[in-house]
Amino acid sequence: MIEFEHVGKRYGGRFEALADVGFAVERGEMVFLTGHSGAGKSSVLRLLMLLERPSRGRISVAGHDITRLHVSQIPFYRRQIGVVYQNHQLLHDRSIFDNVALPLIIRGAAPQEARNRVHAALDRVGLLHREKALPIELSGGEQQRVGIARAVVARPALLLADEPTGNLDPQLSADIMRLFEDFNRVGTTVLLASHDLALIARLRHRVLRLREGRLVADEEAA
Repeated sequence: MIEFEHVGKRYGGRFEALADVGFAVERGEMVFLTGHSGAGKSSVLRLLMLLERPSRGRISVAGHDITRLHVSQIPFYRRQIGVVYQNHQLLHDRSIFDNVALPLIIRGAAPQEARNRVHAALDRVGLLHREKALPIELSGGEQQRVGIARAVVARPALLLADEPTGNLDPQLSADIMRLFEDFNRVGTTVLLASHDLALIARLRHRVLRLREGRLVADEEAA
């Protein structure tokens, strides 16, 4: 599903965020990407989202070399992946329903299809009863669940998450991780960046460890 081949990313000609990184994630896998702050986790995700281009190397997703995509092809590519952010990035003047529906509206989904998919996504994260609420009315954990519902509402084959439990207490973090595992069990490939080593150890999935922009360990699930 994902393949990095000798990928490097340099900023400003000097700072090397990634150096000769190579790994592969199979379709249907759930994999953690971990390392200290500045290790390169976010750079990996930004390259996969095509928010950045690699300075060298090749990245393929679902068999396609995304490093060669023309800028006009990027919006279509991004529609094929779901992204969950640490800070939720919800529209605070829109209802929970409207926030989750946004990816479907962008795709031009029919109103009834969009309604059905939004309701199904909110039901999966336990927030169907809050569809008319505004984000400010929800707790941090609930807002993160809305972000997950928005990421999966279009049923992407690949789900990326950048420190999705960074602002949550241990119990809420465990609840959020169970949601990712639920989506993985139905076939979604999940790549999740996190520095919560204790939580990662309990979940027992494959772990890719970065240090100073280099992949230093690829540990299979215990």
